[in-house]
Amino acid sequence: MKKITLRRALALSTWVVAIILLFVACNIDLNVQQVYAFRLETMPVQKKIIDGETAEIRCTLWREGDYDLTRYYIRYFQPDGKGELRLDDGTVFTPNDLYPLDRMVFRLYYTSHCTDQQTIDIYVQDNNGQVVSVSFSFQNESGGDEEKER
Repeated sequence: MKKITLRRALALSTWVVAIILLFVACNIDLNVQQVYAFRLETMPVQKKIIDGETAEIRCTLWREGDYDLTRYYIRYFQPDGKGELRLDDGTVFTPNDLYPLDRMVFRLYYTSHCTDQQTIDIYVQDNNGQVVSVSFSFQNESGGDEEKER
């Protein structure tokens, strides 16, 4: 019979402990959350606007968690009126086109190009398919005054 030395006994017990820990520590149901809810908050925005005037919309995207690979995008639609929406970096939006949004705090600038009532719907979505939206309505300031003068 071979004699087991102290060194071999320690090496063998180290391997046995390592194998036991490997089986105990592994969990195939590891749950890494990659999708977090978010919301778009804005500061109050003026309600009246005249043709050629620009309204500032201050926005903050609040996330319930942070996952590095989440990407955000912005688009807008204008069901009423005519105007132009641009991002604070100078990007002019085309309605319904999707633009990358690389920061959580940003400003939008809406410029009126008509004398009618105007509505814009802003949508922010992430690469996981979640979408939040906010709508703004603007009344033409000069339109009401003209009607009163008649």
